[in-house]
Amino acid sequence: MLTISEACERAADVVARARAAGADAADAVFAADSSQSISVRMGELEDIERSESEELGLRVFVGRRSASVSTSDLSSAAMDMLVERVVAMAREAPEDKWAGLAPEDRLLHGKPPMLDLDDGAHVDPAGLKALAQIAEEAARGVQGVTNSEGASAGASRSVMTLATSHGFTGGYAQTSHGISASVLAGTGGGMERDYAHHSARHAAMLESPEAIGRLAGERAVARLDPARIPSGAMPVVFDRRVSAGLIGHFLGAISGSAITRKTSFLLDRLGQQVFAKGVTICDDPHRPRGLRSRPFDGEGLPVQPVKLVDAGLLETWLLESASARQLGLEPTGHASRGIGGAPGVAPSNLYMEAGHIPAETLVGEIEYGILVTELIGQGVNGVTGDYSRGAAGFLIEKGEITRPVSEITIASNLKDMFLAMTPANDLEFRYGVNAPTLRIDGMTIAGA
Repeated sequence: MLTISEACERAADVVARARAAGADAADAVFAADSSQSISVRMGELEDIERSESEELGLRVFVGRRSASVSTSDLSSAAMDMLVERVVAMAREAPEDKWAGLAPEDRLLHGKPPMLDLDDGAHVDPAGLKALAQIAEEAARGVQGVTNSEGASAGASRSVMTLATSHGFTGGYAQTSHGISASVLAGTGGGMERDYAHHSARHAAMLESPEAIGRLAGERAVARLDPARIPSGAMPVVFDRRVSAGLIGHFLGAISGSAITRKTSFLLDRLGQQVFAKGVTICDDPHRPRGLRSRPFDGEGLPVQPVKLVDAGLLETWLLESASARQLGLEPTGHASRGIGGAPGVAPSNLYMEAGHIPAETLVGEIEYGILVTELIGQGVNGVTGDYSRGAAGFLIEKGEITRPVSEITIASNLKDMFLAMTPANDLEFRYGVNAPTLRIDGMTIAGA
């Protein structure tokens, strides 16, 4: 794989070619990736995958007209042809008065922060196979587990670079390691499935395969013999496995594109109370070894820790340069760039701060309610905030978690849910987006 310096040179070179071919401005993304994974089932090797790729994406501007292309053919002749075609495409594109590169005076200058995202990912297939086998063996060893969907272990390393025609060139490397296991418990029509997984930037930070496998098995067994419950309004507790998904719906509502298109249920709510006062949501791109850490955003702007919600108040939108211009605001450093197309927006290491109440207390105060551990389907309306999703989990009776439940639907409106949200004090940084256990009273449950 190319070094970061070599990858930066690739991106800068194609930008220079675009300018020479008549583009008024241009930016380019170069990404290289290598990965390998091993899957086992019932103790036997099932699949081996290895991939390597190098791709380049180029975006050019001719006045306020723009076009973008991508390629995996990185020969000099292919670059010349690519540049010629994309400049011609831009000249024929419709004008967009908001289009353009990020403000030059806002670009990141100097050395980016050191985030320790790369451990080299030096792993061998035999080592990965052993990790997967240990995880599956631990899962199958849980009493009540009757079958396995398999376990896997993998590692990858990638290099990402960005170059612009107005003065930015930068790049970084990152690695990723993961272990997962999925098993079934019970027999016949009463079988239940569950899983567990963990990923980390450094292999040394991974949980043990024994712990991951054991958790998968225990989760599957706990779901056996689900109860049927009546429909009605009741408190719902969202386990940490699924609570972060509620933040995801919030992110969609504060993205620049949703605001400029007026397709957000939080439109015109900037600076207002949108969550309960006990809720604060932060974005931290500088967390060392974070799963979504980054030294700069997809337009070359510096990134900083920021509070998106402070004590329930909505503090900012997520803006890349185009939507910021349209709204008369400044970009927020949340631009996200793929190989093709214009930048969108995405957070980095996003989390809801822990509350002050133990999760056991949130559950213990409930006479009759539901603990949700799995959400199914995508029944969320980003324009109105209406929320309706399939769910599974456990019944809460007189403050105790009792029987499993499945095939239920939970419904409300996100605007009401956010204002009724109570976070527990059990925040854990396990995923790219993290939230503690959350309690929301008064949701509608459709059961049997």
